[in-house]
Amino acid sequence: MNSRAFALFALFMVQLLYGLNYTFSKTIINDGFISATGLVIMRLLGATLLFWLVGFLFPKEKIDRKDYFTFLIAAIFGVVINMMFFLKGLELTTPIHASSIMTITPIIILILSAFFLKEKITTIRIIGIIIAFAGAIYLTLNGDSLRKADNVLLGNTFILLNALSYSIYIIIIKKLTEKYHPFTFIKWLFLFGLLILLPYGYSDIAIIEWESYTNYAWGSLIFVIVGATFGTYFLNPLALKTLKASTVGVFIYLQPAIAGLFAVVMGVEKIEPVKLVAMLFIFIGVYLVTLAPIKKKNIG
Repeated sequence: MNSRAFALFALFMVQLLYGLNYTFSKTIINDGFISATGLVIMRLLGATLLFWLVGFLFPKEKIDRKDYFTFLIAAIFGVVINMMFFLKGLELTTPIHASSIMTITPIIILILSAFFLKEKITTIRIIGIIIAFAGAIYLTLNGDSLRKADNVLLGNTFILLNALSYSIYIIIIKKLTEKYHPFTFIKWLFLFGLLILLPYGYSDIAIIEWESYTNYAWGSLIFVIVGATFGTYFLNPLALKTLKASTVGVFIYLQPAIAGLFAVVMGVEKIEPVKLVAMLFIFIGVYLVTLAPIKKKNIG
C-alpha cells in the first residue's frame, strides 16, 4: 500500500470511529452514566496515558523550545475547546444533526489552508465539496430528535463552534506533522489539555457511580477513549503527513452517513429515503475530492 493509499485509509478509519462515537457518547451521557464534562476528562486521562505509554516505543525526537507554545495553542483548539463543545453539543442534539454540522469544517479548513498554507483550490475539489455539502445540509434539514429533553438549536450551536475550533487545530498541526512524528507532539497536546481541564472537571469524575455501569456503558466508554480519541488523534496526523489539510477536512463529509446509519441500527434515529439520497451525495463528493490532481512535491 503506497503512502497516499494508506493516508486515505487512515482518513476513512478516522471518520468511521468518529461516526460511531456520536451514538456511543450521546447514549452514555443521556443515560446518566457520565456528564459531558466528565466524559471529556475521561477521554483526556485515558488517551494521555496511552499516548505516553506507546510513545516510548518510538524514537525520541528533540523538540525545539519555541514549539512548546505551538503545542499549547494546538491543545487549546484541538483538545480543550474541541472536546468540550463537541460533547456539550452532542448532549443536546442528535447524532445526525451533530455530524452534519461538522461538515462545515472542510470549508473552513479550505479557506484557512488557502490563506495560511497557500494551498491551491482546484475546480474538482470545489465541485466535490459542493456536492458533499449539499448532501450534508439535506441530512441536517431532515433530522429530528426522538428525545424530548434535547435542545437542538443550542446543541447545534455548540457543534458549530466545535467545527471552527477543529478546523483551526488541523491547520496548526499540519506544519507540526512536517517536523515531528505524531506521537512526539500529540502526547504533549493531550497532557496540556488534561492539565487545563482537570481542575474544572475533576468534580464530575468524583461523582461517577462506577458500580452502576452496564456492559454496554463500559464498552462505550472504552470505545470513546481508545477508538474515538486515541485512534483518531493518532491517525489524523499520519494522514496529514501525506495529504493536504483541505483533503483531510473534506473526509468529514463521511461522518453524517456513518453516524446516521449506525444511529439507525442502534435505534437512536429513523432512516428515510431522503436520507439515503443525501448520504449518496456525500460519498460522491468525497470521491471527487480524492481524485484531485496530485503534485509530486505536494501530494494531496
